[in-house]
Amino acid sequence: MPEPWWRAGPQEVHRLEDRVSSLYVERCHIDRDDNAIVLVNKARVVHVPAAWLAVLLIGPGSRITHGAVTLLADSGTSLCWVGEHGVRLYASGHGIARGSQLQLRQAWLVTRPKERVAVARRMYDMRFPGEDTSDLTLQQLRGREGTRVRRLYAQHSERTGVPWTKRDYKPGDAFAAGDDVNRLLSAANSALYGICHAVITGIGASPALGFVHTGSALSFVLDIADLYKAEFTIPLAFDLAAKGLTSERDARTALRDAIVQDKLLSRVVADIKNLLVPEGTTLLEEDLGALWDDKEGVVSGGRNWGSDFFSPESHLDVIPDDPNRDTAP
Repeated sequence: MPEPWWRAGPQEVHRLEDRVSSLYVERCHIDRDDNAIVLVNKARVVHVPAAWLAVLLIGPGSRITHGAVTLLADSGTSLCWVGEHGVRLYASGHGIARGSQLQLRQAWLVTRPKERVAVARRMYDMRFPGEDTSDLTLQQLRGREGTRVRRLYAQHSERTGVPWTKRDYKPGDAFAAGDDVNRLLSAANSALYGICHAVITGIGASPALGFVHTGSALSFVLDIADLYKAEFTIPLAFDLAAKGLTSERDARTALRDAIVQDKLLSRVVADIKNLLVPEGTTLLEEDLGALWDDKEGVVSGGRNWGSDFFSPESHLDVIPDDPNRDTAP
């Protein structure tokens, strides 16, 4: 039995970017057999190695045992409970991250206007490779992004012969609105949000602390997913509509295959870290289990400080603080 993820070394838990992106299950019983999870329904029994799975999406009609949850947690696999079409996320569990340093760094960036604008600008720059956007304001970048997306819709409509009028989306029921290509777009985008959410929580970032989007528990998920829609979900939706494949399942499985083929998981991991952590910055991945101190910065946890309260040596057991902690995590 491998060590639990919070005690295992990095080499003992498969890296997130090396795993199968996702597995969606519904109306089945999920159990454990040694180091594999077992999916059981009336038709068949399937064994899946837990450590090779980035996220397990659990749909309606499913039940899961305590043993299966324990195995997935020990393997660093994210658990997400989703709606029938996979388009809503109700709850999620632990990912593979061991520490809080990346989340602290993200919070520091998002709460300082200058740094937040810089990250948001880099996100827009990633959508306009080879273009000089240094003189554009955020408002101008938003306008250019809107024009780019409308142009993409028109180009793919002409390429595939699928009619396009406008984007039609119904919040709260994404697969219910619009024509076939609109519903496919909504389904594929929702699946992409789930994958990005799993990666974000898996590497220890916060889904809520967005730079372009704000006010949602998934603001950073929306930020990251927007980087890949032009390459993945928009052409995929038009291609499927042209072939007459218009179900939500068609969109989800096609996106899953594209993610695996183009190794999107590794790109998402790298892009998030490049956005949040500039080159040359090192963040600790392990859980320090420390205590915050307003004078010393960080002191050791797991000890009783009561006996040293009045002692002149009370601060001898101090963890060296990052000299840049006052300016950046």
